[in-house]
Amino acid sequence: MEISVEQILNAYVIPWGTKIIMALLVFVIGRWIARLLVRGLEKVMVKGKVDQMLISFLSNIAYAALLAVIVLAALEQLGVNTTSALAILGAAGLAVGLALKDSLSSFAAGVMLIIFRPFKLGDLIEAGGEMGVVEEIRIFHTMLKTGDNREITMPNAQIYGGTIVNYSARDTRRIDLVIGIGYDDDIKKARDLINDILAANDTVLENPAPTVMLLTLNDSSVDFAVRPWVKSSDYWTTRADLLETVKTTFDKEGISIPYPQQDIHLFKADAAA
Repeated sequence: MEISVEQILNAYVIPWGTKIIMALLVFVIGRWIARLLVRGLEKVMVKGKVDQMLISFLSNIAYAALLAVIVLAALEQLGVNTTSALAILGAAGLAVGLALKDSLSSFAAGVMLIIFRPFKLGDLIEAGGEMGVVEEIRIFHTMLKTGDNREITMPNAQIYGGTIVNYSARDTRRIDLVIGIGYDDDIKKARDLINDILAANDTVLENPAPTVMLLTLNDSSVDFAVRPWVKSSDYWTTRADLLETVKTTFDKEGISIPYPQQDIHLFKADAAA
């Protein structure tokens, strides 16, 4: 039995051609609509003054989700059983997830860091046993630059799973110093000298006022707690300046800064009879 060209066209070419054209139309038009929706979402977030990094991240996630729906709709036009496809993709996703659980953990941590923003670019932080300035926050890891110009790439799971200390989160910081003097030195004179040093330093803030109080009677010294407030950006330079000024002023004024010492007494034993 011979099959004519017209029969082939009616049975295969025209139906499949129509399905392919419809699938392409669904994909092309759907992708165009998805882009419009994502742009609208971005405009709404910009008006709401959402962080630019969060805008970019959410836009990419939204576009990927919409594109997945569009692909499934296009496959339905071709007669593909999308239920079976979803089951296969789900099983594959589970296998990939188990194999990449550490990476997915860092991905989830990156999402949390971007949403809750415990720190931002340029902040000095201590996390995961490292300290540095945040240079870049990515989905899987965060880039830090240390004080000696080393670059540290740290997984986000390591950061978010531990304690995060943000030294730049507040405009001001308190410097905590312990200044010791000898037991034979004049306590009032030492306190007055420290107060004069704090008052003469331009970076020490008047409000909150600095505190100078007797902290403890140590084994080898009488210790003062010296606690001035400074701008966060002036912390390290002010701390170094205060320590140097205290040392030079105490030397000039005859106030000793003792160091741990022990007295050793030697006794000469009587010779054996």
